[in-house]
Amino acid sequence: MSRGKLIVLEGMDGSGKSSQMAVVAGWLTDRGHRVISCRDPGSTSVGDAIREILLHRHDLQMTAEAEMFLYMAARSQLVREVIVPALEAGSWVVSDRFLMSNIVYQGYAGGLDPNQVRVVGDLATGGLQPDLTLLLDVDLDTVARRLNRPLDRLEARGRDYRQRLQEGYRCEADRDGAVVIDATADQATVSQQIVVAIQAAFPELAGPGVDG
Repeated sequence: MSRGKLIVLEGMDGSGKSSQMAVVAGWLTDRGHRVISCRDPGSTSVGDAIREILLHRHDLQMTAEAEMFLYMAARSQLVREVIVPALEAGSWVVSDRFLMSNIVYQGYAGGLDPNQVRVVGDLATGGLQPDLTLLLDVDLDTVARRLNRPLDRLEARGRDYRQRLQEGYRCEADRDGAVVIDATADQATVSQQIVVAIQAAFPELAGPGVDG
C-alpha cells in the first residue's frame, strides 16, 4: 500500500480555507481516494480543548511564547493521533493550517524569531512536512468584508496585525515553495486554481477539473 499525501491549506482567516478544503476533499474522494480532513488546532480531544483556549478565551493574556507552545502541543497530538496513521494507511489528508501558521502568527506577526518557531515545530511534528502547501492569498479589504461575524481572539487584533500576517505568509510561501492562490476571486475560480495546482504537484491526478 502506498503512503498517502498531506495537502495543507494556509492563509488568514477570511481567505476561504474551510470552504476550499471541503472542495478539495470532495474532489479527491471522487477520484477514488480515502480522504481525512482536519483542522489545526483541533480534530482531536486534546486539540479541540486547546483550540477553545487559544481562540475564545478573551479573558486570558498570553505571551507569544505561550501561544506558540499551545499550538505546537495541539499539532503534536494531531500529527500522531490522526495524520500519520492516515498517511500510513494510504489516505490523503487535507488540513486547514499546519506549521506555517505558527511561524507566521507567532513569528512574523507575534514578534518571535521565525527560525526558532521552526525548530520547535520540527520537534512537535516529528519532522513531518506537507507534500503540498497552498497559500490562499487575499487582500486586507476582502478579509475585512468577509469577517462579518463575531471575531475570535486572534482575528480581533486588527488591521496592522493582519498586515504583518499577510507579509509573513508571502515570505514563508516563497521560502517553502508553497503554491500561492489568488483567493480574492469567486469560490469556483479559486477552486479551479487549487485543482490545477494539485494536478501539477501530483501528475497521477491529471484529468477533469473541479467540475468534471
